[in-house]
Amino acid sequence: MTAGLPKIGPSDLAIAEAALTSVAEEMGEALGRTAYSPNIKERRDFSCAVFDAAGQMVAQAAHMPVHLGAMPTAVRAVMDLAPFAPGDVLALNDPFLGGTHLPDLTTVAPVFAGQPEPIGYVATRAHHADIGGMAPGSMPVARELLQEGLVIPPVRLIRAGEPEESAIALIVRNSRAPDERRGDLRAQLASAALGERRLEALAERLGVEPLARRFGALLDHGERIIRAVVREVPEGRYLFEDRLEVGAEGLAIRLALEVEPESVHFDFTGTDPETDQASLNAVAAVTRSACYYAVRCLAGADAPANEGCYRPVRFTLPERSVVAAGPPRAVSAGNVETSQRITDIALGALAQALPDRIPAASSGTMNNITIGGFDSARDRPYAYYETIAGGAGGGPDRDGRFAVHTHMTNTMNTPVEALPLAYPFTVERYEIRPGSGGAGAHPGGDGLVREYVFHDRATVTLVSERRRFAPWGLAGGEDATPGRNTLIRDGGTVEDLGARAEVDVEAGDRLRVETPGGGGWGRSSSGRPS
Repeated sequence: MTAGLPKIGPSDLAIAEAALTSVAEEMGEALGRTAYSPNIKERRDFSCAVFDAAGQMVAQAAHMPVHLGAMPTAVRAVMDLAPFAPGDVLALNDPFLGGTHLPDLTTVAPVFAGQPEPIGYVATRAHHADIGGMAPGSMPVARELLQEGLVIPPVRLIRAGEPEESAIALIVRNSRAPDERRGDLRAQLASAALGERRLEALAERLGVEPLARRFGALLDHGERIIRAVVREVPEGRYLFEDRLEVGAEGLAIRLALEVEPESVHFDFTGTDPETDQASLNAVAAVTRSACYYAVRCLAGADAPANEGCYRPVRFTLPERSVVAAGPPRAVSAGNVETSQRITDIALGALAQALPDRIPAASSGTMNNITIGGFDSARDRPYAYYETIAGGAGGGPDRDGRFAVHTHMTNTMNTPVEALPLAYPFTVERYEIRPGSGGAGAHPGGDGLVREYVFHDRATVTLVSERRRFAPWGLAGGEDATPGRNTLIRDGGTVEDLGARAEVDVEAGDRLRVETPGGGGWGRSSSGRPS
């Protein structure tokens, strides 16, 4: 506490936390309501947060964990472009500078509130359906980053309130759906402007210096809460390993979780090296996001969600490994798939320390699909992206949920009614996949079946996992059923596409995606209940 200044009490702290969280939440509502693409508008694949003057995240909305844990690195990367002026908005997507993968475009706006230097920042991150690259949707089965799309280092999109049209045009021109890209980008800029106004209003109401003190108090509070949570975990060293579906043996991720009196150490020594196969490399920011999320899950629902919560967490990330890849490796699947596996591994290690609190593995994949081509009926190119839900793992005190997005993804299912309004394909089968969850005293939830019918030729890319290595059960519960991706040609030929594929389809072809369920928890003498 600063000498001579009154202490910030619990009620003031709670009010500040609620006010700052509401800024991020209102930014998210504005972004979702004004976006053009179904992926942002309907599935809500975006995140918003508020940062202090040092680029530390002080509040976030309940958006996507894989975005939010990495955003502080991105905000601090754009701060290198200082000095700033009121009305500036910066952007980047470079995964090696705090981005997650290229389709996730981050905007950062400094907030001045009448001061000569920024008092804080507001940021948005949204998944754009196409940012260029070798395949529609910018998530190809690639070997290097440049094959995945346009790499954007920190740049100004708005300078002192005036758009930098050349920078915006560069982004839009590199997309297969330029009008949609421009519309989604405008939605992000509008969200950032709203967040800037709301944070300025809060500074005017409380005062700039009292607001800064509340920033620091919130970060300290988050640290205290997580240290208290860690004290409840038995000290020790807990080992866990799982694999990504690359090659016959798989790509191993190994974790030694060391729990100390008030801190935890995630040591990934022994993890396999980065790969030139399937874009499955995770950058360090994504790995940290997954581990932060696992620790944060141990806290209560009313615990804060800010960067102070990260202070008790330490890492050993072997350089050039699949959990800390470097340029020029491809990373798109590392963000969406490897992040899920890292989460499984972190929770698997914690289950050894807290067997009565940790659930079995959930589906462990985002089941990514991108579709793109030329829509002959509407006379325009298009690109589409979505993820598909699976089953949640059963836990010590409850059954797993059916057909939900879990862990690193926190999005909604895209309504099937929205697709034919914008694209030349439809979803003609969308249902629970019966029996795909693992049996147990608390069975895992079932996954989904989602079947697409194409009305024009297109290129389809599938990026998924858990097609061979099933989501695991715990405490004697059974593993879930792995997923399956199947292409049914118009002539009747059936092709198993495996976990990842890039295929050209014709009108009349069908793609069926069957997602994994969640693992079961506990032994069940009678098997899975009906």
